Amino acid sequence: MDHFGALSAFVRTAETRSFTEAGRRVGVSSSAVGKAVARLEADLGVRLFHRSTRAITLTAEGELFLERCNRIFSEFEVAKRELTQAAGKPQGKLRLGLPQLGMRLMPHLIAFQQAFPEVELELEFSDRLVNVIEEGFDAVMRIGDVEDSRLVMRKLNGYSHRLVASPHYLSTRGVPTRPSDLCTHSCLRYRYPTSGKLDPWPLVSRGRQVSVDLPHSATANAIEPLLAMAQAGQGIACLPDFFVEDLVAEGKLVPVLERYVRDHRTFSILWPSSRQPLPKIKAFVEFMTARLA
Repeated sequence: MDHFGALSAFVRTAETRSFTEAGRRVGVSSSAVGKAVARLEADLGVRLFHRSTRAITLTAEGELFLERCNRIFSEFEVAKRELTQAAGKPQGKLRLGLPQLGMRLMPHLIAFQQAFPEVELELEFSDRLVNVIEEGFDAVMRIGDVEDSRLVMRKLNGYSHRLVASPHYLSTRGVPTRPSDLCTHSCLRYRYPTSGKLDPWPLVSRGRQVSVDLPHSATANAIEPLLAMAQAGQGIACLPDFFVEDLVAEGKLVPVLERYVRDHRTFSILWPSSRQPLPKIKAFVEFMTARLA
């Protein structure tokens, strides 16, 4: 009989004051119950029952241990109910880690909320590399590929960068026609909040990466300030295409050096590997894949 079975035998004996009746309730012989209780007493180093030919009664230590065992079985029943409910439909708290760029995914996250109102979203936006399992995340969305045998990864649609500036800026400062022209322009640069490094611009010429010593008139560790400054005519910014596509279509921003900008970055969803992921995680992965894959 395992430890959990021994605890069950002890509780049933305490309830019935009989090894025979306890055995009948747990489905084993009275001698098996007696041996299980004896082993439990040996492991604990205390006597749980006073035994006589006429009665079995709990010792003071047995009373205390019975209270603890009842709590254990009560928590076990609660856990079983929760898992049974979880197996039925997506519900409960879903803790997600997202990069700063994930702010642009809010329409999709809101749509997920509306589709699954019994799932409570807990969102953490950060560009730091969180530890999914140790920090208790149900899933994270990251940029690029991640190799971790403890995680399952689903790739989503990615994005590319575009160099953009306002029509007013280009009318006063001129339109760059080659990467080297950027040396005479005001460049708005993204700085990684975790490392403090500037994000290099993906400039390519004749199939090779071009290195240009870009002057910068402003830096920011978030995309929104760079976008606002570019719209205000403060310089040229290198921004994800899905941030600027509407503004480009409306003529509020103008792309430059299109033939020289080449890159592609992938969004991925990662979650702890298991044979049967919780319905809330499965629903989120399938929902985002359908909208972004």
